[in-house]
Amino acid sequence: MITTPAVLAEGVRQTFGDVVALDGLDLEVEAGTVFGLLGPNGAGKTTLVRILATLLRPTAGRARVLGHDVVAEPLAVRRRIGLAGQFAAVDEELTGRENIEMVGMLYRLSGAEARTRAAEILERFGLVDVADRRVSTYSGGMRRRLDLGASLIGRPPVLLLDEPTTGLDPRTRQELWSTIAELRCGGTTVLLTTQYLEEADRLAQRIAVVDHGRVAAKGTAAQLKASIGGNALTVRLADRGDAPDAAAALATLAAGERPRVNATDGEVRLIVADPAASAEALRRLDARGLPVTAIELQQPSLDDVFLALTGRPADDEPTRERLARDAA
Repeated sequence: MITTPAVLAEGVRQTFGDVVALDGLDLEVEAGTVFGLLGPNGAGKTTLVRILATLLRPTAGRARVLGHDVVAEPLAVRRRIGLAGQFAAVDEELTGRENIEMVGMLYRLSGAEARTRAAEILERFGLVDVADRRVSTYSGGMRRRLDLGASLIGRPPVLLLDEPTTGLDPRTRQELWSTIAELRCGGTTVLLTTQYLEEADRLAQRIAVVDHGRVAAKGTAAQLKASIGGNALTVRLADRGDAPDAAAALATLAAGERPRVNATDGEVRLIVADPAASAEALRRLDARGLPVTAIELQQPSLDDVFLALTGRPADDEPTRERLARDAA
């Protein structure tokens, strides 16, 4: 049986003057799943979300949501999506209840239906006690929950979430994770952009790593971790200042990327092809008089995958996308 992808992007390119934000990106998201779009700042994630939300016309290529072209059929796309961006798009002068009901009216719900659904959303997101307070009195986490709730009032089959948990405290982040998982169980397709590797690992059935405007790799979290082709060896030094010397001593044991140094914790981490490398690592460090307090060999993390593919951490300071935003 052939099913239409919930989201389909084919050769999508987006330029802002001389800045290339998306460079022929291809993506396919299966209906009823959470798809994680993982990438550093400047990779093009937000640009893609804006195109899928019909807020930006692609320079080239095409994109569809539930079979509807984002350029040729923007109204049909808007009727089928919900959007929550990096910053809560709420009216501070209205109450929480009024914000949600207003969005319901924009979805052309009747007044009674908008009120009913708003009450359900306020209950679901734990905002009943503050529903009739002005949003200007809300905390950042409350505003984010309100924004996500408002995006759901139209019961969209596809939800676009652009780094929805950025800046939230751990408890609120966990609550939003639970909500996203519940939405998927209810049949909603979620496209989630994130820099939090744990978030993608926990929520997404499939993940695409985006870098320089293209998909560098895609698959399940397990498939991406297996693609590293080895295990992660972490060594903690007794003296944090010894970490650079330890990294130099272990460099030839690394399979692929050179060892990474965490100077704050005095740790060195590297991918090794041979599990016996841990014993060799201890021998080398002992020979150099570098005491070790802990050594661990484990499966690679998404962090290891990310660095292997992009050469930089997920929270690296943006260059290309910052320029793209300025140009837009």
